[in-house]
Amino acid sequence: MELRRIQETGGGTILVSLPKAWAERIGVKKGSIVAVSEREDGSVLVDPRYSAEHALKTAVVSPTKNVRREITSRYLLGYDIIQISAKERIHPDAREEIMSAVRRLVGLEIIEENSKSMTIQCLLEPSSFPPDRILRREHLIAAGMHRDAISCLEEEDEHLAKTVVERDEEVDRLYFLLVRLLRAIIQNPRLGDSIGLSPLDCLDYRLVASFVEAIGDSSAEVAQAFPGKGQIYFPRDFMSKLKPISDEIFSMHEGAMRAFFTRDLSLAEEIIDRKVSIDRSLQNLAGLINGDSQKALTLSSIVLGSLDRIADHAIDIADSLTPK
Repeated sequence: MELRRIQETGGGTILVSLPKAWAERIGVKKGSIVAVSEREDGSVLVDPRYSAEHALKTAVVSPTKNVRREITSRYLLGYDIIQISAKERIHPDAREEIMSAVRRLVGLEIIEENSKSMTIQCLLEPSSFPPDRILRREHLIAAGMHRDAISCLEEEDEHLAKTVVERDEEVDRLYFLLVRLLRAIIQNPRLGDSIGLSPLDCLDYRLVASFVEAIGDSSAEVAQAFPGKGQIYFPRDFMSKLKPISDEIFSMHEGAMRAFFTRDLSLAEEIIDRKVSIDRSLQNLAGLINGDSQKALTLSSIVLGSLDRIADHAIDIADSLTPK
C-alpha cells in the first residue's frame, strides 16, 4: 500500500497522483480515460478498463476421460472459449462427454467441430442474468423436489420419483451459472455496481446457492431410493407422521430463503431455533422402524437422513445472514 497526499489546484480541484509503476504496467498514460466510482465502504475505485474492449478468454483442453470435469471447471472460471484438441480423432465416448457438458452448462454452444477438435463458446451476457432471480429459481426447483420426493413415497408414484431426479440436473445448471456470474461480478466491480451486488453479497450468494443445491441433491436421494410401487414396507403410522415433519422442514428452508432475501434477522433466528424440535421428531420417527424389515430400515435411513440434511442446510442458510 502506498500513501498519497491530497493536493488542491488554484481553482479548487482536488488531485491525487497515481503510482507510476502501476500506470506503466496497466498502460495508463496522459489522455487515458479511467472510471472512478465510490464503493459502499467509502473507498474509491479507479478502473482503467473503462474504455477497453472485452478480450475473450480461451482455454485449451484435451479430450481425456475427465473432459467433462475440465469443461465445467473452465466454465466456472469464466473462460469464454473452450478449445478441445486431440492429436488423433476424438473418441466417440469423449465426444459424448463433451456434448453432455455443453447440455449441462447454461450458455455454452459448439461453434466449430471436426474430427480432431471442437470449439465451445459461452454466449452469456452477465448483465442479463440477475443473480437474485437465478437463486430464487434454483430454490423454487429444489423446494419442489423436496415436496415431491416425499409425495412419491406417500403415493407410491414411480413417475413422480423419476421427475424429481431429473430436476436435479436443472438445479445443478442454475448453480453453475450462478457461480460463473458471481465470479464475473467479483472480477468486474462495475458489473456489480450495475446489478447492485457488492463482493460481500457475492460471497453470501455463492454460499447460499451451494446449500440450495445440496437441498436438491438430498431430495433426489429420497426419490432415487424409492423401491417401486408395492415395495414400501413402513409401519402404518410411519408415513402419517413423516409428512408433517417433512412439511415443517420445508417451511424451514422456505423461511430461511425469505429471511436471506429480506435480511430478516429475527426470522433467521426463529428458523435456527426450530432445529432442536426437528431432531427430536426425526429420532422418534426412526424408532418406529426398529425390528421391522431390512428394506424398511434401509429406506427409512435414507429418507430420514436426507430430511435431516435438508434441515441442516436450512439452518446454514439462516446462519449466513449477517447484519449489513
